[in-house]
Amino acid sequence: MTPIPDSTQKSATAEGSVIYYRDGKTVLARQGVDRRNVELAKVPKHVRDAVIAAENRSFYNDGGVSLKGTARAVWSTVTGQQLQGGSTITQQLVRNYYSGLSQERSVTRKFKEILIAMKVDQSKSKDWVLEQYLNTIYFGRGANGVQSAARAYFGKDVDKLTVAEGAYLAAVIQQPSRFADPEGVDLAAARSRWQAVINAMGQTGALSRQQAAAERFPVLKAPKKPFELKGQGQYMLDQVTAELNRRGYSDETINSGGLKIVTTFDKKLMAAAEQAVKDVIPASTPKSVRTGLAAVDPATGEVVAFYGGRHDQVGDYDNAFSAKRMAGSTFKPYTLAAALDNGFELSTRVDGNSPLRVASADKPIPNDSGRSYGQINLVSATQNSVNTAFVDLGQKVGLNKVAAVAEAAGIPKEQLQGQQAYATFPLGVSSVSAVQNASGFSTFANKGVHMEAHVVKSVTDSKGEKKSVKPVATKVVGEQAAADTVYAMQQVVKYGTGTAARLYDRPVAGKTGTTDDSKNVWFNGFVPQLAVAVNMFRSDDKTVTIPGYGTQFGGQLPAQVWRAFMTEAMAGEPVEEFPEPSQYGYESSYSPPDRGRDLRDHPSSPPADQNEWDSPGPGNTDQPFGDPAVTEAPTDDGSGDNGRTGRDRQDERPQDAPTAPPDQPLGPPDEGRDTQRDNLGRPSGTG
Repeated sequence: MTPIPDSTQKSATAEGSVIYYRDGKTVLARQGVDRRNVELAKVPKHVRDAVIAAENRSFYNDGGVSLKGTARAVWSTVTGQQLQGGSTITQQLVRNYYSGLSQERSVTRKFKEILIAMKVDQSKSKDWVLEQYLNTIYFGRGANGVQSAARAYFGKDVDKLTVAEGAYLAAVIQQPSRFADPEGVDLAAARSRWQAVINAMGQTGALSRQQAAAERFPVLKAPKKPFELKGQGQYMLDQVTAELNRRGYSDETINSGGLKIVTTFDKKLMAAAEQAVKDVIPASTPKSVRTGLAAVDPATGEVVAFYGGRHDQVGDYDNAFSAKRMAGSTFKPYTLAAALDNGFELSTRVDGNSPLRVASADKPIPNDSGRSYGQINLVSATQNSVNTAFVDLGQKVGLNKVAAVAEAAGIPKEQLQGQQAYATFPLGVSSVSAVQNASGFSTFANKGVHMEAHVVKSVTDSKGEKKSVKPVATKVVGEQAAADTVYAMQQVVKYGTGTAARLYDRPVAGKTGTTDDSKNVWFNGFVPQLAVAVNMFRSDDKTVTIPGYGTQFGGQLPAQVWRAFMTEAMAGEPVEEFPEPSQYGYESSYSPPDRGRDLRDHPSSPPADQNEWDSPGPGNTDQPFGDPAVTEAPTDDGSGDNGRTGRDRQDERPQDAPTAPPDQPLGPPDEGRDTQRDNLGRPSGTG
């Protein structure tokens, strides 16, 4: 009438998961119960002998119960005295291992324990019982099971334990809390208990008299502090957990399933991302200004590094994954790629005049200061980030095709819905995260194929079965369309608005972006091996202004952060070239500036000792529509522009703004920056 329970207690068998950096060796975080089950054969005989001598000397000979010990325990329970020991190893296992046996002190529970222990002894081998016991018992210091205990007390695996160390773990079982880190009288008690175990091993024959006399009390390793995530650690853990949930792993499985989770994060590049922000963003930066960075491997879709914000923002949203901000002109390459994949060529001319009248718009769309560029090709339009040219191109290619390319490149459909009905859609009225934008641009670096962005490389379960993540690959545009898009984006970095991001040892393609009133400033760029997006915004959705540096644009501090990170990330990496563009690519429309022309309105010019060929070309960039606001543009889904528009601003400083060479560090960051947020705990305007 008292069967062996058919289920075990979750806490008795739970194994915590370990999360690693991409090398599969460096621990990023630990989740859940600290337990690592081991086979009995991997536990040294002297460790097993110590436990048996301390807890149940007759273990291999009894029937699973101790009649004397049980009688004593039952009597103390019936008489109301404190419950005494006397339980065998089998009884202890039954109590802690099987479901349905509570820890309450009652005669009924005790008799059920005895009966089940007898049945377990009859149906299971002694070695099976001992193995489950050693993996189940709590040893203090947060360690469950003998393997975790060996690591916690002596910093080694169980198979490396000495006789003295094994005896100490056996001694700990009696009072794990008291003997976990003993001092004073507790240390004296621990020594006494340890000596009793050694003596018992001598009495059972596990040790000779001489061996027992030669043993010395072991040196305990200082207890480790509870595992604490530092820096970007909590942001990494949040993203890993979220992705595992999406892939079907419950929180319970993550915390108690004994998983080995290898992430895509590179520890060195994570540090480089944080350092780049610290080195470039000035100390005078207001606390409400937030900076995000995301780096994606184009060939695999792996997010290898990111910067999510200051350490004191942990628990809040992060700037790389969670914050969704208007894309501005960084969205234009999706329009360009859509056009090139639908029969247009780099030599195709579009209307760069200002204002531009579009049938679907209530008012004409102007360029910055009403400047007109005339009929210009797609290279010039991209290099100079001419808004009217991209509005015209969007009308010609079809905004539904632009949206299709952006979605295929990894920008979720819900973040694009409703926006493509407006003529200003190509100018970046949709909100995206830094990870999404970097992932989108990685498409162009990967010859038009988008690899699903992800943060988990593989998951190995407690049985050793490994499952590697296979990201979804999506053909977005043809190889030639991608190559031509990259060529146009190279001109942005060579001669246009993104010269501050140039890497002088390798080719770079990219795009700046600055939305209305400089509320969101971006630089997105890539080399063949890595795509990186950097954004800056304020949590109160006001203009990003840095004392001493003025109102920011994408080609300024964001481009410099990008360059600082990429300089470190690509150090020692081979120089790879982009694919050849179509024939037009060799007929650059670039015209060097007139000699003697004042270049002060191009603050991202290279240092004076650079060749003239590396000087920025003429023309403004990322033009604002000017006032009044264009009323036909939709309110960004939470972008915080209050219905004004998603219009894009120029990425060059005004002439009277202070300047700084792009390759000059701007000082350490303000320790208090990036902390303020709105009443909802997120930046105003995040999606």
